[in-house]
Amino acid sequence: MLKRIFDIISSLFGLILLSPFMIIIAILIKLDSRGPIFFKQVRVTKNGREFKIFKYRTMRVGSDKYSQITVGKDSRITKVGDFLRKYKLDEIPQLINVLIGDMSLVGPRPEVPKYVALYTEEQREILKVRAGITDYASIEFSNENDILANEADPEKAYIEKIMPRKIELNKKYLSEISVMTDIKIILLTIKKILK
Repeated sequence: MLKRIFDIISSLFGLILLSPFMIIIAILIKLDSRGPIFFKQVRVTKNGREFKIFKYRTMRVGSDKYSQITVGKDSRITKVGDFLRKYKLDEIPQLINVLIGDMSLVGPRPEVPKYVALYTEEQREILKVRAGITDYASIEFSNENDILANEADPEKAYIEKIMPRKIELNKKYLSEISVMTDIKIILLTIKKILK
């Protein structure tokens, strides 16, 4: 209950504080390429419930039909999109998801149903909590695109190497879940982005 109150207050405050900045980003996206400002995609959250995640659109329209994994300097990424991804600014609209209750500020990053379907029963433990904007895995794999760029089969590498490690880190979060842990992870995330 305390975590949810923290999420509501923080996301509302964040949306109000960042609203002028969000308008500027929206204008830049529209000037850079054709298509909507937001990218919406089905992801999985608490108890396996599906929801639509909000992000700023960083790719050309329809790019997600070819692959749900982004690798290195992906040619589908727009100029503005490249900048937004680099500083994780494309994630800002997820504050809306937090406010309406689909997500939490901190929690396991929400996967697409395709990859959640591969989870073992034990791995599905991470679905006991709301998905989050950031977590230990987001910090450790902040350069995930570059890691996958060095793989012969990026999707296979994601499923066999990265996904199990992310789930392991998510279980670590579940074992120490608290508002203080959330604050710690938020600060670590900001530090990582600024680096």
